[in-house]
Amino acid sequence: MSRVCELTGKGPMSGNNVSHAKNRTRRRFLPNLNDVTLQSESLGRSFKFRISAAALRTVDHRGGLDKFMAKAKDTELSGNALKVKKAIAKSATTTADALS
Repeated sequence: MSRVCELTGKGPMSGNNVSHAKNRTRRRFLPNLNDVTLQSESLGRSFKFRISAAALRTVDHRGGLDKFMAKAKDTELSGNALKVKKAIAKSATTTADALS
């Protein structure tokens, strides 16, 4: 399983461990990934994602999964998240057509 956030594309970074004697050795900084279940209001079902803690805060800040996906860039989303985004967009257009 890759260590990449499904919603933001955030992955491992590299840097240095620096000792007290200023010796530098390479290391990896891994993203804080969590397995979460997010509810889609327009589709009426839930989806499981492996996302970073920062992405989870962003989803809450924007008002839920549907609003986050509306603003999300396709290049940052995983294949699974891209399918969910397209399903949400399709549901939104059919709902708008039914209302008018």
